Amino acid sequence: MERRGAAAGGDVCMCQTVLPAHADHRGDLSAGQLLKWMDAAACLAAEKHAGVSCVTASMDDIQFEEAARVGQIITIKAKVNRAFKTSMEVGIKVTVQDVVTDVEKTVSVAYATYVAKPVGAGKIELEPVKLLSTDDHLEHTLAIERRRIRLGYEQVFQNLMQESNKEDTFEEEDAVSTDLTHVQSIELVQPPHANHHGNTFGGQIMAWMETVASISASRLCHSYPVLKSVNMFKFWGPSVVGDRLVFNAIVNNTFQNSVEVGVRVEAYNCEEWIKDQARHINSAFLIFNSLNDKGELLTFPRIKPTTKDGMRRYHGAIARRRIRLARKCMLSAKEDKLSDPWERSNQAYLSYSNIAALTHLAAKPGWEITSTLDNIKIWTHEEGDVLSLKVEMQVKTPSHLAFSLLSDFTFRQQWDKHFLTCEVLQAVNEDEKIYHVTSPPMPGHKPKDFVVLVSQRQPCKPSEPYIVAVKSVTLMSMPPYSEYCRSEILCAGFQIYSDSNSSCTVHYFNQVTSGVMPYLAANLTGSSKSIEDTALECIKFLELKGSKY
Repeated sequence: MERRGAAAGGDVCMCQTVLPAHADHRGDLSAGQLLKWMDAAACLAAEKHAGVSCVTASMDDIQFEEAARVGQIITIKAKVNRAFKTSMEVGIKVTVQDVVTDVEKTVSVAYATYVAKPVGAGKIELEPVKLLSTDDHLEHTLAIERRRIRLGYEQVFQNLMQESNKEDTFEEEDAVSTDLTHVQSIELVQPPHANHHGNTFGGQIMAWMETVASISASRLCHSYPVLKSVNMFKFWGPSVVGDRLVFNAIVNNTFQNSVEVGVRVEAYNCEEWIKDQARHINSAFLIFNSLNDKGELLTFPRIKPTTKDGMRRYHGAIARRRIRLARKCMLSAKEDKLSDPWERSNQAYLSYSNIAALTHLAAKPGWEITSTLDNIKIWTHEEGDVLSLKVEMQVKTPSHLAFSLLSDFTFRQQWDKHFLTCEVLQAVNEDEKIYHVTSPPMPGHKPKDFVVLVSQRQPCKPSEPYIVAVKSVTLMSMPPYSEYCRSEILCAGFQIYSDSNSSCTVHYFNQVTSGVMPYLAANLTGSSKSIEDTALECIKFLELKGSKY
């Protein structure tokens, strides 16, 4: 397998003026045109890194936050975040600028996957992306987490479908039959719709899908719908110049002010067209709003499935909405908000946010050293009203053993006096566990307890750290107890770097909450060495346990 790739990775910038030909009847940039531009920019970034032709494999959930008007400037920045052998994740950021006021707003941030397709039957193995900045390192690390979400999406969806199927929640009275919203359309793929190898542009297919989906939604609301988000475009197979593409769109479900439309794309070459042998190449689910003349959201009528397949799509829309809302909640999480509930719909995104929060905290600039003691250094970081702690420990234990010991919180009481008890509530999988932790009381206060999610990750290459991320979650089966003061961990955990076959550097991080503040305050004033003492005990524990292996 040949290795290819530009060492510095691929990044491109596309600028477009929104012209009347790009706009809808309102003068807003059409979503289909924007999708074409996003795909083109991302594909060019992928090809810049790979050095060969690339095709769209998928595009993650897309949220459209702002509309662009005729005369405004659209800027699309695309960059390869990480290469996975023959595929790449490309990050896409779209902004709109008003040329008169010079105000710039973010339209969308999205992630797409592209596959290298060299000429002929050979395969290539992509070179790793060269990481030049802190942001490069962050996106490179989080690309692995986003890949986990993509790979685990189908299982999460099926679990939610089982729950949704138990609830026939639609009301038949005054409901509109979904049959009235069905739209079919056909397109012939011509050379302008394809790349130089004859493969249809993924963005062109997405634009056609948006058109038929919009028509389907308009048949229900009797107005002009506005695309607000897309639930993952996934390309199941290729299409080429000369193919006939048949698009079928139908409303799956409505949710007060939004509607989900499902679109299925089938391709036929000449021979398949005669034999009626379709190739399923794409499916996607598009979510629309509709506005009145005053810009107010309209309410969609309820719909009524008329077939068994329609019922499946109806419940599927409910499951996807739960996942979509969970994702939105994770991405818009505030640092001072209460812990998130651990539910089927948001488990993947909670795990992602757990790893992402620790990775972002570790990468922040401006850490200041406050204490040095032999093999221990203590750092603090201030950002507004938020104070964070970092403890660096040099340990004579192999990194993989330190990771195994620190990721199992049932060992924590053996070296951390702030842990009184620790019980596993849920062993979700080999990388995620939920614990109930209690800590001893401080004078005049109740003992504290925590319900925490511990997410662990092994490195994909030697230069990357082992990660153990910790954050509070809410479990319905573990409500607060009167004898404890339920406390929160916003962001904490370990990064473990290998120094040699027998030693490692352990970084412990904690975004300080009220439960941790008394200990840190005492340390900073010099009245206590609690943090240093705990770090020393951690080193002793790791080295003692490590010597037995």
